[in-house]
Amino acid sequence: MNIVVLVKQVPDSGADRSLRPDDNTVDRGSAGNVINEMDEYAIEEALKVREAHGGEVTVLTMGPDRASESIRKALSMGPDRAVHVLDDALHGSCAVATSKVLAAALGRLGADLVICGAESTDGRVQVLPHMIAERLGVAALTGARRLAVDGATLTVERQTEEGYEVVTASTPAVVSVWDTINEPRYPSFKGIMAAKKKPVQTLSLADLGIAGSEVGFDGATSTVLEHTRRPPRSGGTKVTDEGSGGVRLVEFLATEKFV
Repeated sequence: MNIVVLVKQVPDSGADRSLRPDDNTVDRGSAGNVINEMDEYAIEEALKVREAHGGEVTVLTMGPDRASESIRKALSMGPDRAVHVLDDALHGSCAVATSKVLAAALGRLGADLVICGAESTDGRVQVLPHMIAERLGVAALTGARRLAVDGATLTVERQTEEGYEVVTASTPAVVSVWDTINEPRYPSFKGIMAAKKKPVQTLSLADLGIAGSEVGFDGATSTVLEHTRRPPRSGGTKVTDEGSGGVRLVEFLATEKFV
C-alpha cells in the first residue's frame, strides 16, 4: 500500500507565538519550530498500517527551507522517503491554495491512503483533509480515533462529542486522525542516523503545474487585515462576603453574561 502522510512544521505551542508586523502571517522565525503535534499521530498510524499490510510511507510537506528540519525528524520515526514542496511564492497561501498545492503533489505520488492530523496547532481550521479529498475526488474519513484496513476497505471510528461513528470507504481515501488513535514512537538513534540517508524530493510550483498567482497573497481567498496582541490578564474581581456575597456574585456573573 502506498501511504502518504501530510506533515506541517509549526511554531512550538509551548513558546511565545506572534504574527509578523509586515504581512500579518505567523512569525515562524521568532520561536522554535516543530512537527505539528497531531501529525506525529498520523505518522505513527501510517507506520502501523505499513507494518501490518506492507507498502511504503512517504512524508509530504509544504513549507520554507527550514521545514527540512521537521522532514528529517519525521523520517527518523520510520517513513521511507519524503517530498518537500518548496517555492518562495507559497508564502501567504490560504487553506484553499494550500489544498490545491498538496492535492497536485498527491496526484503525482499516486497514494492509496493519505493520513494527516485532524488540525494544526497554528491554524486550527480543520478543513484541509476535506478540501484535499474533494480536489482528489476521493472519500474523506475525518476525525478518526481508530483505523482498520482490510484490503481496499477502510473502516474508521470517527470521534464525536457524543461518542463515535463508524464510517467505511474504499481506497484511495484521506484519513485525518486525533491524538486518541495511538501513541507515537520516539525516534531511535538508529532511526535518526538512517533518516540522514533517506531520499527527499523537492518540488516547485512549476513542477506541479501551478502558477505563482494562484497561491500566496495573490491567490489567497482570505487575508488578515490587522492584529493586536492579547492584553495581559488582569487581577480579576474579588468578592468579599459581608452578608451580601451571594447577591454580588450573581450580579457579577450576570454582567459577564454567564447567567
